[in-house]
Amino acid sequence: MTKRLFVKGNEAVAMAAIEAGCRYYFGYPITPQSDIPEYMSAELPRLGGEFIQAESEIAAVNMLLGASATGVRAMTSSSGPGISLKQEGISYMAGSELPGVIVDIARSGPGLGGIDASQADYFQAVKGGGHGGYHIIVLAPASVQEMYDLTMLAFDLADIYRMPAMILSDSVIGQMKEALIPNRRPEAELPSKEWAVRGKGEGDQRIVKSLYLGDGELEAHNWKLHNRYCELKEKECRWEAFRTEDADLLVTAFGSCARIAKTAIMLAREEGLKVGLLRPVTLFPFPAAAYEELTSRCKKILDIELNAGQMIEDVRLSVSPDTEVFFYGRPPGTGSLPTPEELLEQIRKHY
Repeated sequence: MTKRLFVKGNEAVAMAAIEAGCRYYFGYPITPQSDIPEYMSAELPRLGGEFIQAESEIAAVNMLLGASATGVRAMTSSSGPGISLKQEGISYMAGSELPGVIVDIARSGPGLGGIDASQADYFQAVKGGGHGGYHIIVLAPASVQEMYDLTMLAFDLADIYRMPAMILSDSVIGQMKEALIPNRRPEAELPSKEWAVRGKGEGDQRIVKSLYLGDGELEAHNWKLHNRYCELKEKECRWEAFRTEDADLLVTAFGSCARIAKTAIMLAREEGLKVGLLRPVTLFPFPAAAYEELTSRCKKILDIELNAGQMIEDVRLSVSPDTEVFFYGRPPGTGSLPTPEELLEQIRKHY
């Protein structure tokens, strides 16, 4: 009989990280993600790993940089303003071609904002929140099971493409409890880490860096990174299509909003409205081809987000010509989650 556990989304992230071989965690408590460092602090020492509650989010991300430079699997997590503080370190990791996993259990902002769920970190995660025009892999779970599965995937993708990967979720998925099947880590062909740093006493010295001062060096480095992003777009786009085969209206949403939207779509189907859901699982790379294909025959799409409109920019860039793009959302605040009935009204309005 398949073993099922009843766990929080945050706990699923921590469990998956350990199953993926992560033995080094560096973080700092902040609501609503503190279950992750709490779990790692209890489990990693027992497994011979290292848990460090850093003095700040800045320290934590630079510890992640240092650990990943040695070739080990390492992770940090935070929320909202904590992720903002990590951005410089994430940029350094991207420039140094270092893998590592960052978890953002997003909360309301800007500033300290509040602890309610938000999807307003989309720009920060997908567009490169730090300096230098880089990208990182961004995965958006919509269930506790996906928090587990996509965390393991994030470690593999980070190693394969030598770049940071982020799990972008929010307090709805992070704090909710659902049944989880704790799958074993899937087999994956991973590259050897011949780049990992080592001292002169161990053979040829290896270093990692993001500083390139030689003539033409930095341009060549940036083109190499750009080509890697293009490879990601070709090979690693992931999405879910639900009831899209005969849809006259597409709804698109990610993460927690996609769960609510799916319920609204099932209610709409009961009324005879042909509505489907296109949910991006990878926010970078964004599954643009899926949007173009589906909107080549379905010319209306409703984007739903828990913000004032961020993913909609990528939706508009991805849909086929002459597609009508509608938006429904709101900046986060207390009790701001839309209900299925509320979204059903929007579906009726734009159908």
